[in-house]
Amino acid sequence: MADFVQKTVNKTAVRDLAAPIADVTSFDNLVGTVIADNPFGCVGYIGSDGEPVAPVVRNREHYTAKVDFLDGEGKRVGTVSLQSPTIAAFEANASEVLANAALAAAMGGEAVRNGPGETYYAQLRCHDPSGDDYYVTFTRKTVRISSYQDDAIRDAVETWADAVATLN
Repeated sequence: MADFVQKTVNKTAVRDLAAPIADVTSFDNLVGTVIADNPFGCVGYIGSDGEPVAPVVRNREHYTAKVDFLDGEGKRVGTVSLQSPTIAAFEANASEVLANAALAAAMGGEAVRNGPGETYYAQLRCHDPSGDDYYVTFTRKTVRISSYQDDAIRDAVETWADAVATLN
């Protein structure tokens, strides 16, 4: 019987943020800056389909809007959580629920956006000059580096994050 033989060592590191990222615009700006500025020194390559792939790309993302329904005394009588694939859908879906009078009547309260309860998630795939792909995942409360092998990758991301006030 053959044994499994370890071929790689993939690591994960997480930074918990002192304060959540304030809003979806700030979050999107942060993610967009990483893609545009490529602060980790990633490199583009040719994909298996023969097409060029950028050094840093959005791999996955989703955004969860929260709408609470409050009665006349300010007590929460219901809540709606809407997970959306893009920020545009996130905003459109939240607006739709806020404007839905039939839903508010059924819930028995006024619809109010719960900004602090909302969540954001964006995972970036980065292609290291060594040829390895790794992931930098942003949420409102954390930054995670995963599937990296070389500690120099973690060090590069950490050095960058140390210089970004929102991430300290």
